[in-house]
Amino acid sequence: MAATTRRQLKLGAILAGAGTDFTQWRDPDLPGDASVDIGWYIENARLAEAAKFDLVFIVDSPFITPNTAPHFLNRLEPLTLLSALAVSTSRIGLVGTLTTTYWEPYNVARLFGSLDQISHGRAGWNVVTTGLEGAARNYNQQAHLDHAVRYRRAREFVDVVQGLWDSYEDDAFPRDKSTGVFLDKSKQHALNHRGEFFSVDGPLALARSPQGQPVIFQAGDSDAGRRLGAEIADATFAGVDDLETAQAYYRDLKSRAAALGRDPASITVMPGIAPILAETDEEALALGESRNEHQSIEKKLVELGRAFNYHDFSQYPLDGPFPDVSNLTLNSYKGRAERILRGVKAGGLSLREAAERYGASRFGFVGSPETVARQIENWFLNEAADGFNIRVTSPRDFHLFRTRVVPILQQRGLFRVEYETDTLRGHLGLPVPENRWTTQRKAPSSALDAA
Repeated sequence: MAATTRRQLKLGAILAGAGTDFTQWRDPDLPGDASVDIGWYIENARLAEAAKFDLVFIVDSPFITPNTAPHFLNRLEPLTLLSALAVSTSRIGLVGTLTTTYWEPYNVARLFGSLDQISHGRAGWNVVTTGLEGAARNYNQQAHLDHAVRYRRAREFVDVVQGLWDSYEDDAFPRDKSTGVFLDKSKQHALNHRGEFFSVDGPLALARSPQGQPVIFQAGDSDAGRRLGAEIADATFAGVDDLETAQAYYRDLKSRAAALGRDPASITVMPGIAPILAETDEEALALGESRNEHQSIEKKLVELGRAFNYHDFSQYPLDGPFPDVSNLTLNSYKGRAERILRGVKAGGLSLREAAERYGASRFGFVGSPETVARQIENWFLNEAADGFNIRVTSPRDFHLFRTRVVPILQQRGLFRVEYETDTLRGHLGLPVPENRWTTQRKAPSSALDAA
């Protein structure tokens, strides 16, 4: 009987520049222009690589308002940024967010395929459907697609992209100078896709990388989002509030995958967290409270409203009951909005209480290095997560996590001491997918052998 491979914790670094809250940009050790400073990204990607992180993660959104958090107001485009990181690092995975709602599959296949070649097999695509309705008007559309339509489109979109990534079989290019044969034409394949949303011929003018295809991440918490994740994701960027909801998400996603005939272990669940660290638990808690106090109630209302397509909650009495928003379509961040409404109803929260709970930064992992390491171990061992995406803004917090928390996780045998592979698939324990045309080519002879 083959030995069972021990489950290993995965770590990603969300490079969030000037911050996705409204306070950390004021950190004196953080450059004010971090979100557009390629030097800042390179430095932190190299630090994450030195700590043996699996990947760096770049978030994105195609719509902003004057009240949007600092990092989103002024930031680099993910694929351009990750291409620079690809030639500045050698082992760490490179994951970027790109929407299926306002792009075309051929463009996306070419962009991520190129990143995968440049990085020698370290690319990952975080598939999103874009929650904010205002994005439509940035892409020559007057109305945002309905939530259900966005997810149907996303499913077909990913199918087309993955089909294009298989345009060439792995041995399609003999490049034999003596015979003058550069391409084996029988191993170049047009896709000829015809579907509900897309008509794409192909082939893509790009061969596969050492990992076969880029890794597919997915971020979505609504029912449709979880269904898509169970169908397509190699890993998910989960948004959860506490251990119990994380465990519920984990069980639900894995059971959906199993029902589709997938191995549940083939999906890596990686919630995003923002640890606050200090020498003692008391110091860390005080630091967290201080950061929260610097967030005004006005900013918390803005952040609360973002889940409801930037609905203006400042128009309602702060200490009155949470307003009736049943007239809103929730055609935005549907899973997040529904989770807020459930929490408001269960707790009978006022608007102020809802803003404090859902509009403030949620830190969660707060304490000494030993305490935070223990929390991470608890979530990992109790099937709330397979790993974590660590938000990187505060230089102090990231330094303490790398130099104090990671060594504890390594000592406990939970996290690698050295890289064992060179690709993102290898880091995540994912196999290299065989080219679909190669599989098809082998099928007749396999059937003959079986007979």
